[in-house]
Amino acid sequence: MRLIKLTAISAAVLASTAALAAEPVIVVDGNDAVVYEAEPVAVAYEAEPVAYAYNADAGIVSNTTGAVVGGTKGFFSKVINPASVSAEVGTLGYGANIGWSLNEKTELQAGWAGGDVADLFGGDFDANDVNYDVDSDFSNPYLGVQLRPTGNWFTMGAGIIVPDNDFDVTANPDGGVYKINDVSYNADDVGALQGSMEHRNKLAPYGTIGFRPNIGNNWGVFGEIGAAYMGKTNATVSASKTGPVRVEDGFTDGGTIVPGVTPGDVAALAEKELEDKDYLEWMPIVKLGATYRF
Repeated sequence: MRLIKLTAISAAVLASTAALAAEPVIVVDGNDAVVYEAEPVAVAYEAEPVAYAYNADAGIVSNTTGAVVGGTKGFFSKVINPASVSAEVGTLGYGANIGWSLNEKTELQAGWAGGDVADLFGGDFDANDVNYDVDSDFSNPYLGVQLRPTGNWFTMGAGIIVPDNDFDVTANPDGGVYKINDVSYNADDVGALQGSMEHRNKLAPYGTIGFRPNIGNNWGVFGEIGAAYMGKTNATVSASKTGPVRVEDGFTDGGTIVPGVTPGDVAALAEKELEDKDYLEWMPIVKLGATYRF
């Protein structure tokens, strides 16, 4: 009896080992031979793919929120794999931006626009009665959010610009005079009035509205209008001559000499007029561009 039990136990152990090894095992009990053959257990793991579908109406990659908030790995995957890249031209300059889709209606954007865009304004502007030629050097990094509130082509944007915009200005005399605060100063006595301007704000909030239609599975175009609050400007103006300045009164041929008035005084008056110019406080935003979506 003890032999039978030991034999049975040995058979069970060998059978278990055979099951793991997936090899047949033969156990001899007396004159009988019993063959045990183990069948391997198959465990299947089936991963469900995450659907990242391109929405042709909204023009963005959908279902990306989970990749952003689903963990560190997913977040960095989205950072290095943006949803779109765009090229643009407008009143802030020539530039480009990168977009990351948070969901079907929200896209985070980071970009830069700059360069010499004075020609987009016509190359000159008027500060009261003085006309100035302008050369510009713009640098406008920005970070913003683009919303599609109705899920179609209509967009609304908001964000922050870090402006570093310089304007070089040269006054153009009109009829041989610079007219400042309704007083006409002889341009030959003053000489050339030249200077520079820059915005005071180090951070400038902006808002836009626009449209972003698609022209294919990957390509799209966009247009935006809006404004950025750049704040007041700091101006510096100097005159190229020294000495007394004649004031044109309209009656005396060649003007009259006003004691104490110098070209530096005229430059200071022009500087104040430039700083008081309102439209530079609110910088208009008009831009056009093209987008490629991955």
